[in-house]
Amino acid sequence: MTLIKSISGIRGTIGGPTGDTLNPLDIVKFTSAYATFIASRLDAWGKPRQIIVGRDARISGQMVRQVVCGTLIGMGFDVIDIGLASTPTTELAVIMSGSAGGIIITASHNPRQWNALKLLNCEGEFLSKAEGEEVLVIADKGDFIYAEVDKLGKYTTDDSYDDKHIDNVLSLELVDAAAIRAAHFKVCADTINSVGGIILPKLFEALGVEYDILNGEANGDFAHNPEPLERNLDGIMSAMRHGDYNLGIVVDPDVDRLAFICEDGNMFGEEYTLVSVADYVLSRTPGNTVSNLSSTRALRDVTKAHGGEYYAAAVGEVNVTTEMKRVGAVIGGEGNGGVIYPASHCGRDALVGIALFLTSLALSGKKVSEVRAALPEYSIAKNRIDLTPDTDIDAILTQVKNLFRNEKITDIDGVKIDFADRWVHLRKSNTEPIIRVYSEAATIQEAEDLGCKVMKLVYEMQRR
Repeated sequence: MTLIKSISGIRGTIGGPTGDTLNPLDIVKFTSAYATFIASRLDAWGKPRQIIVGRDARISGQMVRQVVCGTLIGMGFDVIDIGLASTPTTELAVIMSGSAGGIIITASHNPRQWNALKLLNCEGEFLSKAEGEEVLVIADKGDFIYAEVDKLGKYTTDDSYDDKHIDNVLSLELVDAAAIRAAHFKVCADTINSVGGIILPKLFEALGVEYDILNGEANGDFAHNPEPLERNLDGIMSAMRHGDYNLGIVVDPDVDRLAFICEDGNMFGEEYTLVSVADYVLSRTPGNTVSNLSSTRALRDVTKAHGGEYYAAAVGEVNVTTEMKRVGAVIGGEGNGGVIYPASHCGRDALVGIALFLTSLALSGKKVSEVRAALPEYSIAKNRIDLTPDTDIDAILTQVKNLFRNEKITDIDGVKIDFADRWVHLRKSNTEPIIRVYSEAATIQEAEDLGCKVMKLVYEMQRR
C-alpha cells in the first residue's frame, strides 16, 4: 500500500517495506520533518519548544505513539502526551497548553490496519497545503539535526484534557445544559471501539443524558467498518428500533465525524448533521456559513432562510476553516458529519455537534424525525470514473467545464456544475487515476441520472 501524503497528514497501512507503509522508520522521518518545520516557526509564533501528542485507540497506536514521542524528544521538543484522546480534544489541548503544535495519531474512519499522523499548527489547526508541502520537502531531504544529550526534550503525561474539552463545550452560549437535563433524553451511541467510548459517556453525564454505549471498549478492534455510513450501522439502527431512545449517535474512531439516527431507527443522514446544527445556530446567531463543494445544497438553503450568505470551499478541513475565517462564518463544516463551530475552536468536533443538537431538540420539543422532515430535501449520489494512469485528467476536466460553460461553474477544486435544481462535482483523486463524481438532486434517482450522464460524457472524451 502506497504511503499517502496529503493536507490531512501522512497515512498508510501498518507493516511492510519502508517508503511504502506507515512503519517505524518512516514515522521517524516524517515526525523529524514536522519537528524541523515547527522549530523554524517558534520565534515567529512566540511559542515554547513543546508539542502535544494524542491518539485514538487503534491497535497500532501504542507503537506509533512511542516512536513519535521518542523522535520529538530526540529533536529537543518537550512532549505532553495526553494519551487516548479525540482529534478535537487534541486540537483544544494545543490551544489550552500554549504549545507550538500537535500530532494526532489516527487514521480517522479508515479500517484497523491503517494509521496516520495528523499535523497541527500552534492554533490547534491542520497545517495549510503550503505548510504540509514544506514538511514533505524537509522529509525528502532528510537533513535532520537531533538534540545533544543536555538538550533532549522532556516527556510528561496529562489526562485532564477530556474534562477540559467537555468544560469548553458546556461553556458555549448556545449549549443549554439545563434544558437538556430537563428533557430527560435517552440516547444510544456507537463509539466503534475507540476514544468515543471514553469521552462520550463523560459528556452525557455532564449533560444529564441517560445513555447506552455500543462497541464502547476502546481496544481498536473495530466491531464493523468504522466509517459512520448507513451500510455499516445495522447494529445501532436495530437497537434504535427495539429500544426506547430519543436519539442515536454515531462517531468515527477519532470523534470528529458525527451521524445521527432518528428515534424510529432510520438514518438522519450524515449530510444533514451540519445542516441541522447550523439551522439551530443560525436561528440564534445569524451569519455566514461554509462547507466544501461536495456537501449538500441544503446548508445553502438554510443559511439563506436565516438571512446569511453561504460560501463553498475546496474539499479538506483546512480549506473549509480558511474560508470560514475569510468570510467570518458563524458555523461551517463538511457533509461527512463534520461540524466546525468557531465559538469553540476551528476544527470538526462531534462533542460540540452533539451538545448543540441536543439543545435544539430540548428547546423545540420535536422528535428527531420531525427535525429531519423540516429540512430541505436532497439526495447525493457518489460515483467514480476509473481511468488509465496516462489519462490527462486535467484536460478532461477542462473539456467538461467547456461543455457546461453556460451553467454556473466553480473550479477551485476540480469542476462543480451548479444547475438550477441540482449539481454535479468532479474532482481528481490525489492518489489514484480516478475522478470522483458527486451529484445531488431532489431524489436519489435524479442524482444518479445526473452523475451517470456526466460520467458517460467523460468516458466518451477518453475514447477520442
